[in-house]
Order: sequence, then structure tokens, then C-alpha cells
Amino acid sequence: MEIQAPAQLITKKCKPCEGGVDPCSREEAEQQLRRLNGWRLTADGQRIRKDWVVKNFAAGLDFFNRVGQVAEADGHHPDLHLEGYRKVWIELWTHAIGGLSENDFILAAKIDQLPINLKA
Repeated sequence: MEIQAPAQLITKKCKPCEGGVDPCSREEAEQQLRRLNGWRLTADGQRIRKDWVVKNFAAGLDFFNRVGQVAEADGHHPDLHLEGYRKVWIELWTHAIGGLSENDFILAAKIDQLPINLKA
């Protein structure tokens, strides 16, 4: 996998993945994550995650609706989590290969472009 700047990633569209390809290596994922603000590799090394604390429950839902629109347009769907009405986090991974693909980093970069109403 080529390591890319967020500006490069957001110009791409996620490609359908039906499996049959290897997930990116932990080293590749770590290198790419250095280019993305706030995303981290999960302990199992198979997902990336980012956490936010939003202003309130409605702000969390609004953000997730925006994420959903971007995800649907790209055909790549994240795991969305809302806890305690204010803590939100997203995990990305490519289910068909049981790990990370370029699609996950493309969607992460696009999510980072979305407005979010954070707790002051």
C-alpha cells in the first residue's frame, strides 16, 4: 500500500472489496496513520479508531448522519459508536479481508473533513 497524504486520500473513492487480497501490514498501517490526525491502530492491529467528545447527543447524531452520507457514497461502512450521550468513536476495517485496506484510510481522511460540534 502506498502511504499518502490526506489531501491525496480524499480525492479517491473506495473500491469494492470482496476479499481475496491481503490486508495491509501493521507497519504500513502505522506509517499511514502518521499522516492522519487522531486515528490509531486498535490493539489487534486489524482496525483503526478515532474518538471525539461532542457537545451533546444531538451533535453526535448529526456527525454520524454526515459520516453515514460519506460512507454510503463510497460504499464503505464504518462501525459507529455513541456512548454516554457525548462520547463518539468510529472504527474502520475492511470486513471482507479481516483487516485494513486503502479504503479504510480513504474514509478516515474523508471523515476528518466533516464538521463536528465538539464539547468546549
